[in-house]
Amino acid sequence: MSPTEKKPAEKKAKAAKKPETDAAPAKAGKKEVKMSVIRIRLSAFDHTVLDEAAQKIVETAERSGAIVHGPIPLPTLIKKFTVNRSTFVHKDARDQFEMRTHRRLIDLSETTFKSVESLQTLSLPSGVEIKIDMG
Repeated sequence: MSPTEKKPAEKKAKAAKKPETDAAPAKAGKKEVKMSVIRIRLSAFDHTVLDEAAQKIVETAERSGAIVHGPIPLPTLIKKFTVNRSTFVHKDARDQFEMRTHRRLIDLSETTFKSVESLQTLSLPSGVEIKIDMG
């Protein structure tokens, strides 16, 4: 083998090892770092309060530039309780009660620090439970 045959192979190997520096040119000034997906789960006993809270979250996320998927309605959890009316006798006389928990799911993708900060300062109606998963 002559030395001229090895040079093209060496050039290809060097080109493969070369790091890409021109992949994304940075803007002059502000540089927004994209974060991962945020999943927000809302639950409440009253569906109107829940829908108001979901609407506030969606509006805030869209203003900050995040891509919003939702609110997606999840199945309502129903807990039923049966209680005897009397304390000792009359087994046939009973009352039935139920608690309905309405739930919604909102996914935010391509979130920035600005969108996370605006969601933290958001005031929501009372009676709404919020679970946030970042990942």
